[in-house]
Amino acid sequence: MSLSRTKRISSSNSVRSSSGSRRVSGFSPGQGGFSGVSLSSSSLYAGANGHHQGLGASLTSLSVNKSLLAPLNLEIDPNLSMSRAHEKEQIKTLNNRFASFIDKVRFLEQQNKMLETKLGLLQGQGVTRSNVEPLFEAYMAGLRRQMDLVNNDKIKLDGELRNMQGLVEDYKHKYEEEINKRNNLENDFVILKKDVDSAYLVKADLEDKVGALTDEINFLRSVYEEELRELQASIKDTSVVVQMDNSRSLNMEQIVAEVKSQYEDIAARSREEAEAWYKTKFDQMAVQATQFGDELRIVKGEVAEVNRLISRLQSEIEAVKAQRASLENQLAEAEERGEMAVKEAKARTRDLEDALQRAKQDMARQLREYQDLMNLKLALDIEIATYRKLLEGEEDRLGQQSILHIQAISNYSAKSSNGYHSSSSSSSSPAPKLLIKTIETRDNSRYSTH
Repeated sequence: MSLSRTKRISSSNSVRSSSGSRRVSGFSPGQGGFSGVSLSSSSLYAGANGHHQGLGASLTSLSVNKSLLAPLNLEIDPNLSMSRAHEKEQIKTLNNRFASFIDKVRFLEQQNKMLETKLGLLQGQGVTRSNVEPLFEAYMAGLRRQMDLVNNDKIKLDGELRNMQGLVEDYKHKYEEEINKRNNLENDFVILKKDVDSAYLVKADLEDKVGALTDEINFLRSVYEEELRELQASIKDTSVVVQMDNSRSLNMEQIVAEVKSQYEDIAARSREEAEAWYKTKFDQMAVQATQFGDELRIVKGEVAEVNRLISRLQSEIEAVKAQRASLENQLAEAEERGEMAVKEAKARTRDLEDALQRAKQDMARQLREYQDLMNLKLALDIEIATYRKLLEGEEDRLGQQSILHIQAISNYSAKSSNGYHSSSSSSSSPAPKLLIKTIETRDNSRYSTH
């Protein structure tokens, strides 16, 4: 992009004169630079902002100091060509810088558009993520509810576990009490068995004693009968002897009857005593046998009752053991399910926390990128605004009317314009005029005409 600009006419080279020290400066027409003529009496401005304007449009009158129309002795400055070349290089450098500024503005505008597009995309992505975030929150809320349910189930199972442990402890205490009772009953049974055995032994001893006493009674009876027969035989022999030895008449029958009655009394008393003793002993043994029999029946009943109680307790113990094993299995399964549920909930929570952390990191990264892009955009906007202000200031500075210095030298009146001729308002000078015209085209080529 090339623009047509009218550059400021400046005087950098001077022409010294011996009388008035007035200066004429500018580029020569052959070099294609700007040309200008200085006039100390007045200053005129002519310029263009993209278009050429004539001096006649801005200058209405020109007042000339006639004292300056006197002929002057002009001398050419030897540094004029070098100054012109230096100014030409400066103008080229400024043109190149201006072109680079234009290219940089274009590049920055493209970057700005690209950043605005990225910003729009990022904002759209941010809106999409903001739509995803409630889904994550809803999913996390569902998992929290599941975790609360699992915790409630765990609390309930803990309560049931404590209740089951209490029941197990109660059954354990009952089982221990029943075991103690069983041991006590077994001890009582052993003691009663010993008593029964001792009673049976006593009964056997008493039966043996009864048999021995019966045999003794029979023996004594047989002895008594044998002695009675021997006594009767001896009495009979004695009576015979008496009859033989003693001739006196004795009442033997009475004597025999008395002796017989005495022996019969003795035998009767002995028999009665033996029978009484035997009967007493027999009654005592019968009473003892009855007592032992009753005690034995009671002990047998108690033993049977204890056996039934032991059987019932054993069945209850087996049932309690089975129930305890079942409860322990259920408790282990419940604990395993609870632990698995808690582990799954924790794993899901960790996954969600990781996903949320990643999302937060991604959002933070996107925010940082967005902030960086915004900072870059702001910097680019500031730089663009700065360049725009610089360009606008340069355009305003270049767009102002150029300062035109006109100096009457000898019989000449010099003028400079930007594309148009303008006549001097002083009509009293019939001298010939020198017109210096500087034109800058759109391709930045400049030429001067006289």
